Amino acid sequence: EYFVVPSSLADQDLKLYSYSFIGRRMPLWSWNHPNGSALVRMANIKDVLQQRRIDQRICNAITRSHPLRSDVYKSDLDKCLPNIQEIQAAHIKLKQLCVNEPFDETEEKWLSSLENTRWLEYVR
Repeated sequence: EYFVVPSSLADQDLKLYSYSFIGRRMPLWSWNHPNGSALVRMANIKDVLQQRRIDQRICNAITRSHPLRSDVYKSDLDKCLPNIQEIQAAHIKLKQLCVNEPFDETEEKWLSSLENTRWLEYVR
């Protein structure tokens, strides 16, 4: 319903920065905790030379927005989470297993096939 940004980031800065993000996907304030902590999703920055400056500016603005001025903790989820194509492939394998595979096979083989889809790993 709302597009939340730190008040210390000017609209013109956000517009300028948006061109630097892959797909022009601006940082998005996704979740807020009563203690002031927040989850912000941010796409990668295209220009490696600009990346550090823009990243630092946005992180500083987020820090200033936190009631306790806590530092920003960053995690690159691209390195530890599957991409959308991997999730879709796992879902297709799961559907094939559940619809096309006969259930008269041994339970062990079916469970092994289920594990090989990686679907349960991804939804976990």
